Amino acid sequence: MPEGPSLFILKEQTTRFVGQDIVRASGNVRAVDPDRLVGQRIVGLHTWGKHFLVELPDLVLRVHFLLFGTYRINERRDKEPRLSIETVGGDELNLYACAIREIDRATFEAYDFSADVMSDSWDPKRARKKLRAQPEMLACDALLDQDIFSGVGNIIKNEVLFRIRVHPLSTIGGLPAPKLRALVDQARQYSFDFLGWKKEFVLKQHWLAHAKKTCPRCDIPYKKANLGRSNRRAFYCERCQKLYT
Repeated sequence: MPEGPSLFILKEQTTRFVGQDIVRASGNVRAVDPDRLVGQRIVGLHTWGKHFLVELPDLVLRVHFLLFGTYRINERRDKEPRLSIETVGGDELNLYACAIREIDRATFEAYDFSADVMSDSWDPKRARKKLRAQPEMLACDALLDQDIFSGVGNIIKNEVLFRIRVHPLSTIGGLPAPKLRALVDQARQYSFDFLGWKKEFVLKQHWLAHAKKTCPRCDIPYKKANLGRSNRRAFYCERCQKLYT
């Protein structure tokens, strides 16, 4: 599943689409009538966590890339896209294996961009307040809560917890104030590190915990388990990642 930084790259790559009119729209999407898009101008492109939002005058398209979604800009795969749009300037965006639906203006305006770790509107104080309101929540679940850390996925979760030396089964209420602050700060910092490494095609080379077998600090095997309410894969060291309860 693409994480927030991957969609941030998509937004950067499609900046030139903004302000252009759609002259062709097609695909096997069922929730949206492609014909409705023709003639509409792309007013804005936005990301909120793992959502890619195409703002048009009459509607907003919400794209979720699910587990295996992909996109192509000015090129096509050898399969029919979920949605393909072409602009008056000749640019083409093709979306594959994703969920696309129309949302109304009120739903779009209700998006809390202060929760998006990649957004200029990101508010760490608000994130800490949300966390303190849920003291029994596990650290591994907190980082995957899109209402608190929109855009953080399982890779970032594992790497952040390793960076700050916190066991994934630690409770939020058990974390000392400096650790809680570090968790919030590193969720954003690692997301931007992720972005830079992904642009340079070296992301996996920088993984220290996710999908690894041995802790680079302690030189002992990582524990691997599906943990928390989310039941997502966790890789962690029982020696250097402290359990706070």
